Amino acid sequence: MKIKHVEIIPLVGGTVDGGWPQGHEKKENLHTLLEVHTDEGITGVGSVFTSGALVEGSIGLLWPILRNESALEPERVTEKLRQSSFWQGRGGSVEHTISGLDIALWDIFGKACGQPVSRLLGGNYRDRIKPYGSILFDEPDALRWKLEQVVSTGFKAIKMGWRPFGRQDRKYDELLVKTARETVGPNIELMVDAGGSEQFWPHGLNWARETAKMLANYDITWFEEALPPDDIEGFIELTKQSPVPIATGEVLTRRQSFLPWIERRAVDIIQPDCTKNGGLSESRKIAWCAFDHNVLMVPHGWNTAIGVAADLQLAAAQPVARYVEYLTPCDYIENLTTEPFEIDAEGFLKIPQKPGLGVELDHDKLKRYRVT
Repeated sequence: MKIKHVEIIPLVGGTVDGGWPQGHEKKENLHTLLEVHTDEGITGVGSVFTSGALVEGSIGLLWPILRNESALEPERVTEKLRQSSFWQGRGGSVEHTISGLDIALWDIFGKACGQPVSRLLGGNYRDRIKPYGSILFDEPDALRWKLEQVVSTGFKAIKMGWRPFGRQDRKYDELLVKTARETVGPNIELMVDAGGSEQFWPHGLNWARETAKMLANYDITWFEEALPPDDIEGFIELTKQSPVPIATGEVLTRRQSFLPWIERRAVDIIQPDCTKNGGLSESRKIAWCAFDHNVLMVPHGWNTAIGVAADLQLAAAQPVARYVEYLTPCDYIENLTTEPFEIDAEGFLKIPQKPGLGVELDHDKLKRYRVT
């Protein structure tokens, strides 16, 4: 089975604000889908956390290597792309695009074998997992309303991130966390994401350490991106000292970039994003490395239904996995597939068991969001 065509589908009209200072409009293109077509009629879908223009340029670079390659060998093919684009890739948009291709090829492989991707990744350790609803912080009254909405949809865990947390003063940060805990009560897990990958992040180790102490008073499950993403030495010290688990890793690409963070125990929780770090092939290697070093892997997923499906398949195939991220509300998750994801009464998502990623794009729904 050979690769014959890659369709690039930029998504617009339902983009969720990512928390950056300038904000994001719904019409902005931050996510792109890839449909990989084969000579035997099987199509796979991948998701890329990069704009369509950058994906198009990357596909132009990669296509001479990808054309007529096997559609049934995702790990070998995407490693070939990675090695062959070394001087123009090695991260960034090229690696992000390879990620989407990799996810799509695993989808094809699963469909061709009549098996869910999780089984091809090594086997199923679980058939469901807890999603955490991922939202942005807001002013106290608005935050309270957001949290009530998320709880009403069935989530038993919620992560709050970015502005205005860490952007005013310590008292205000504590007010936000106190408001959240009082709103959801003691039985909903809460996570806090400072958003240290924002441009010109002003805080260092002392701020992060003292903030972690405050978060512990409110039973916060983990503290994410407390420092800039290149400050590995700061993270090492913070992880040693923090009373709550420390998490990061969403901006890293390629398995080699994750190794120092895992081997040096810079984090308690590593967060690869398979829509930009190299796909399921790289994420599986990262996850097993983390497992061998007793570091928890929790997929980062601020993306689409295809990204969620890939994360679910990965989580099923890992010996220890507790959560997947679930951006909410998000049209690109809720309104793109033939069957929606459903949270059960205990706050868990069932992991799809159909062949491939286990989800199918609804092309009629997709018309609303694709560039024409």
